[in-house]
Amino acid sequence: MKHFLIVLSLFAIPVSANAQDHRHGAAPRTADLSDVRSLSGADVAELRRGGGWGLARPAELNGVPGPAHLLELKDEIPLSEAQAARAAELVETMRHHAIQLGEELIALEVELEQGFRGGSMTPVRLKNLLDEIAVTRARLRFVHLSAHLETVKFLTKQQIRRYAVLRGYTDPTDEAVGMN
Repeated sequence: MKHFLIVLSLFAIPVSANAQDHRHGAAPRTADLSDVRSLSGADVAELRRGGGWGLARPAELNGVPGPAHLLELKDEIPLSEAQAARAAELVETMRHHAIQLGEELIALEVELEQGFRGGSMTPVRLKNLLDEIAVTRARLRFVHLSAHLETVKFLTKQQIRRYAVLRGYTDPTDEAVGMN
């Protein structure tokens, strides 16, 4: 767990929609839902709650459980109290960082939208914004995928297999899932 938090801190640099925009010396960013046309209302809600937004699909589909879904299935897996506590801790840490990065991503999308809407977008500004969006999205994806890597460390092979079956990622007769 300690290693996970150290690595996470390298990628999930604390950001906030209310933080000073250091790139342009501009006023603090605020993200209004009506200003985000490139993201659906469901996307914005998912990002603001720290949800997975489908970013961890490679882990899920390849038998590497995530802590949030694991907790939803804790009775069917089953998990010990210690395992459930570790999963809950991972979820809390993951959501904390994901919410921060989600707000940053929303704010960047608002900035992109406003640049085009206001006619002030330039190729240089566009390139810089797209780079920042890509980096922020990668950091957000890292937060979610790295939580999957930490989760698998405290599960047995049988629990991983049961998770994959319960989530519908494998046929109950498939012996190889989650064993890589």
